[in-house]
Amino acid sequence: MPATTAEPKTKSQLTSGADILVQSLLNHGVDTIFAYPGGCSMPLHQALTRVQDQLRTILPRHEQGGAFAAQGLARSTGKVGVAMATSGPGATNLVTAIADAKLDSIPLVCVTGQVPTAVIGSDAFQETPMVEVCRGITKHHYLVTDVNDIARVMKEAFLIASTGRPGPVLVDVPKDIQLAQCVPDYDCKLNLPGYNPAKPLAAPEAIRQAAAAIKRAKRPVIYAGGGVVLSDASKELRELVAKTGIPTTMTVMGLGVYPGTDELSLDMLGMHGSVYANYAVDEADLLIGLGVRFDDRVTGKLEAFCKHGKIIHIDIDAAEINKNKPAHIPVQSDVKYALQELNKIVEAPEDISAWVAQCKKWKADHPFDYDRTFPGITQQHAIEKLWQMTAERDPVITVGVGQHQMWAAQFYKFQEPRTWLSSSGLGTMGFGLPAAMGVQAAFPGRLVIDIDGDGSFQMNIQELSTLVCEKLPVKVFLLNNQHLGMVVQWEDRFMAGNRAHTYLGPIDKPEWSGEGDGIGELDHANRYADFVGIAKAYGCGGAYVGKKEDLEAAINEMLDYDGPFVLDVAVPYQEHVLPMIPSGMTVKDIITK
Repeated sequence: MPATTAEPKTKSQLTSGADILVQSLLNHGVDTIFAYPGGCSMPLHQALTRVQDQLRTILPRHEQGGAFAAQGLARSTGKVGVAMATSGPGATNLVTAIADAKLDSIPLVCVTGQVPTAVIGSDAFQETPMVEVCRGITKHHYLVTDVNDIARVMKEAFLIASTGRPGPVLVDVPKDIQLAQCVPDYDCKLNLPGYNPAKPLAAPEAIRQAAAAIKRAKRPVIYAGGGVVLSDASKELRELVAKTGIPTTMTVMGLGVYPGTDELSLDMLGMHGSVYANYAVDEADLLIGLGVRFDDRVTGKLEAFCKHGKIIHIDIDAAEINKNKPAHIPVQSDVKYALQELNKIVEAPEDISAWVAQCKKWKADHPFDYDRTFPGITQQHAIEKLWQMTAERDPVITVGVGQHQMWAAQFYKFQEPRTWLSSSGLGTMGFGLPAAMGVQAAFPGRLVIDIDGDGSFQMNIQELSTLVCEKLPVKVFLLNNQHLGMVVQWEDRFMAGNRAHTYLGPIDKPEWSGEGDGIGELDHANRYADFVGIAKAYGCGGAYVGKKEDLEAAINEMLDYDGPFVLDVAVPYQEHVLPMIPSGMTVKDIITK
């Protein structure tokens, strides 16, 4: 969505490039920045101190953590997130988060310091050519070589990041340009030949064709993705379902755009999606794709995906239409506008009662489930219990990447968009904790929970320090199986269970070779690492739970704690995320046990 803008502040006196850049942030409504200082970004940080009553600077403990926190803010609010780092290693530490934002279409502006212009290209201390490094993973990028360009570049950066299909923009600013002075022109004209920030709007004929196809359909399915979130079109989607009665499935990016508890919700589709969603798409005669990209984790074998049906594909990005799967009715449009126009004329299909009944039967026959007789705590049980205890408190849930991510998508029923934050396209371990940090900064009084795994959690564990120092009361619900669980699952399913460096404990433990239960003593004396001790060393609250009967009380302790808290939950490593469609396979190959 477009950047929130304030009235530009104009000055007639000479102003440093650093101050111009920071004022530009204020002009674009930025109230929080995640920034880690260094030699080539010191002038920018000095400028930030001069506006600290208007712009909060949060110091992450790692630049990647700062950029993921900026993503957390952006994903949960729809605003442009902003991160800043120094040159060289500081800048390269942003790269993973930039690539992550590109694949998930997250509006992000990353500002990096650069060595002075006189030594660029000389392999100066802490020099990296960031524009070249990031050329393939940004929506646009700048190396600013004239102080007079800063106001224009920042104006363009926010426009590009937030319009059309959102994405990350890099602004690389040499130190001498930060120190140079000029009279800023915040009302300058943009220099973006060929870039059209206007939203593409569906042609009336395309809307009529889509409405006609819906009316004729006998077995329609709505397939909603992250584009529905980005266009704030959840209300319009719900109206379409109410008017037509069409069963609706969501991608992992789209969870929450339609209520997960509604009877017409088919939940998530794809590799670890529901049996019923995958069956429905396989048998559909019309698939209505809204803000989706037919990702390989959804489609599996492309030729077999929705082979019986026609496809309506509505997306803001023309490059996504017909890229992976040909569309019978291609519609390049802002999804919100297309749905608004469609809802004006759409009529319910003549009779899909038998189809809806079939979808409901599949849903009843093949629910997400697990071994409820297991004496300990399974990951599925833990997440289901957390959902039952927190659903009414309007939480925002972030996740790392791996099994816990998929179980959270399956067993936490999301009712609203922007309450589920997941690194989906890039699948970046370490996303959950700093993303939650950014959400909490945006919503100080809201319940924010990071459902994480011990592997992902340790990727950015240092941000516990930021939570304490910045008074951000994020709750970490740590499903600790002592392993890289998703890789273990693939080892078990496809590599005869041979353990190849997927146990996270000492190599003299039996789990190192696939023996033992992965849980250890219930008093966690033999578990590695001591996450409760680590949490407390940072100044967070912390507790361990290993018995099923103690789980509810432990969750209440976490929720009631006044500050950040880590709840270390002992779970077995032998659990597999099911259903599962093996990579490149079809719904006919789905594994359910």
